Amino acid sequence: MALEDYKKALRLGQKEYRSCVSRGVYPYPQVLDDILVNAQTRGEVSLGLVDLPTERIFGTKTAGRKTAFARNFMPLLEEDSEFASKWSTLCDAHLEEGIRDPIKAYEFMNRFYVLEGHKRVSVLKYFDAVSIPAVVTRILPAPNDSVESKIYYEFLEFYHYTGINYLWFSREGCFQQLLEALELDPAHVWDETEKRQFRSAYISFSKAYEAHNGNLLPITTGDALLTYLGIYGYSALLQSTPNELKANIAKVWDEFLVLENQEPVDLSMQPAETPQKNLLHKLFPSTGQTHLKIAFVHAKSTDDSGWTYNHEMGRLHLEHAFPGQVETCCFDRANDLGAEERIAQAIDAGSQVIFTTTPRLIGATLKAAVEHPEIRFLNCSLTFAHPSIRTYYGRMYEAKFLTGAIAGALTENGKIGYIADYPIYGMGANINAFALGAKMVNPRAKVYLEWSTVEGRDVQQAFREQGISIISNQDMIRSPNPSRQFGLCHVDGDKLTSLALPVWQWGAFYERIVRSILDGSWKSEASPNSTRAINYWWGMSAGVIDVFYSRTLPIGTLRLIELLRRTITTSDFNPFAGILYSQSGMIQKEPNNCLAPDEIIRIDWLADNVVGSFPDLASLTQSARDLVQIQGVIGKNPPAGQKNGKEAGGQR
Repeated sequence: MALEDYKKALRLGQKEYRSCVSRGVYPYPQVLDDILVNAQTRGEVSLGLVDLPTERIFGTKTAGRKTAFARNFMPLLEEDSEFASKWSTLCDAHLEEGIRDPIKAYEFMNRFYVLEGHKRVSVLKYFDAVSIPAVVTRILPAPNDSVESKIYYEFLEFYHYTGINYLWFSREGCFQQLLEALELDPAHVWDETEKRQFRSAYISFSKAYEAHNGNLLPITTGDALLTYLGIYGYSALLQSTPNELKANIAKVWDEFLVLENQEPVDLSMQPAETPQKNLLHKLFPSTGQTHLKIAFVHAKSTDDSGWTYNHEMGRLHLEHAFPGQVETCCFDRANDLGAEERIAQAIDAGSQVIFTTTPRLIGATLKAAVEHPEIRFLNCSLTFAHPSIRTYYGRMYEAKFLTGAIAGALTENGKIGYIADYPIYGMGANINAFALGAKMVNPRAKVYLEWSTVEGRDVQQAFREQGISIISNQDMIRSPNPSRQFGLCHVDGDKLTSLALPVWQWGAFYERIVRSILDGSWKSEASPNSTRAINYWWGMSAGVIDVFYSRTLPIGTLRLIELLRRTITTSDFNPFAGILYSQSGMIQKEPNNCLAPDEIIRIDWLADNVVGSFPDLASLTQSARDLVQIQGVIGKNPPAGQKNGKEAGGQR
């Protein structure tokens, strides 16, 4: 019987060998000694006896045994060899009483390399054993700036508290994201029950994932698991049957496929041209729809959020723009009543398109989207790469540049105040564009940055103490609370003079999106057979962003702003073109270069004429922390001892 098993294992080894050779891949197990020749290390650590995951065994410590095995550790020596006889004897022992003697192995970069026990590894891998007892020595690599090194040292921190060695990710930050998905503190020491529970869940997921050929994707099982948890949650995973797991994995498969893309997002910078109707279109009806029921789901209500109020103005615009074609409804207060419940109500109402208007709702939106692929879901956010939904935002930094130029022209002492709210993606671009606009017209202008979502500081008092009278406050087209300050203004005691107001024209955005659905061009925007997500990031040229400014501004300032506005609208000028300096040094040295859109979105530095820093997570209000944990950015090199602002209420 054991000899028959050896023959089967030999065929598996030969198949793997031929496959590797045909693909130009090294056909034998990797040799750690060869790897270490070109690696810098910082010593060894004994891990003692551990359960070594078989899927993390990649090779041998020395080159002595490597040619006896294919890359998958299946045998390559003939069935009449002494090696085959010993392998078969081990096979009998495993079937009769199990292999209990631990092997000896080395760990390097969370990959394991066998020193003693190669045939035991081969037999156990043949029988699909999950783990092998092993006495392990860890070889610590010297840290460096590579992604692999950063991931490994994140793993070491994770391993210190969990003892888990079978989990691996291909991107930075994922170990922390996993703990957040499990709702565990990073410094929490896992007990044996938690380890067993997670191990069981991981194995169940792995089996269902591999049954869908997930092992053929160039991502790790951990990558896929983290995506799955982001949609369904840990509790649901623990309670799922194998069949439910398989069904759910099939639903979210495109979410796994997007992980293998180096550029997972199609960034739409301009609206597509409205297709011209030719004779063919007249003879054959459009593939679009003639009537749409559209729902808007908000985290807050118009009574307590200007952000929600503005999106509601966009919703009402749709009904005026498409009389008889579009029917809209609103579901607000999702923060209080439950995001999944409010979205479910929108689905039950027969909605064919659902807009969720804040990043706070991304998780619930994604879960609903994979369960209801027949419905179009869009979420108001940046940077997320989910092909199941589309995301949208506005290039507010363009308007901020213009208001910064106005502030720089009008400040009498070179000091300008800037109140930001959430340190999320896009905010760095807004702050820096404002600072660059101020610096363009006034090289001595300094922008004093405060945060409305940081507790313990009176922002307005801080500005008064600095002698700052020109202040950029939060941005709204208008608000249900008329006493609140918005936009760029001049403050003189109790007197406030409005100078300029950056505005979100959500009606213009929603009209263009709905028109693309009605005329059938929505589908054509997605690349054929592509799993890349679509993110609409439109600006002044699309009419989504604009600036209203006082006509009482000095005539020279008005002419300059009109000129800058035209050049930005026609894409002839970009605030992030040319030489750029941050607080810590040069960002861009070529005068003819411009930051790429993705670089602008992910700005985590501040311009050299900004006085202030990004706040740390602990200093934020709880409401702000919730949003920042979803889409936050923590800046680089914040000045030591910098204090920030007090909560003034959030938009989203």
